[in-house]
Amino acid sequence: MATIDLTPLYRSTIGFDRMASILDAAMRTDTSNGYPPYNIEALEENRYQISLAVAGFDEKELDLEVERGVLTVRGRKADEDGKQYLHKGIAFRSFERKFNLADYVQVEGATLKNGLLVIQLLKVIPEQMKARRIPIGEADLRTIESDGNGQQAA
Repeated sequence: MATIDLTPLYRSTIGFDRMASILDAAMRTDTSNGYPPYNIEALEENRYQISLAVAGFDEKELDLEVERGVLTVRGRKADEDGKQYLHKGIAFRSFERKFNLADYVQVEGATLKNGLLVIQLLKVIPEQMKARRIPIGEADLRTIESDGNGQQAA
């Protein structure tokens, strides 16, 4: 099951190119392809992790790329020439899986262990976008007096 983030569609009309690329990606996504299976976990408030089951692949055969807010994970299996199988039940097929990242989500790193590719994500909200408390001060009630010439008296 593919999840499509429609949040950008509800924003103002600035940035049509980003919206068009999201719609194009949604149209190209093949929802019937469930390979490789994956989990997305929320570890903390701003920390997430994607785990993909990529048994049989090593680091050299996997490629991670982030472009325009889309994380692409590719696995390319080299052809095994010269092997003769009596039964081939283990599928070593190539794959490409795309994830639309929310705004301000960055890929921190990835590890491969025991057939699981784990990608760490961090949501970093810029200071100017964070909510901040505005202190309310007392009004200065001093009156300004004029000396009659349009000048203010001190």
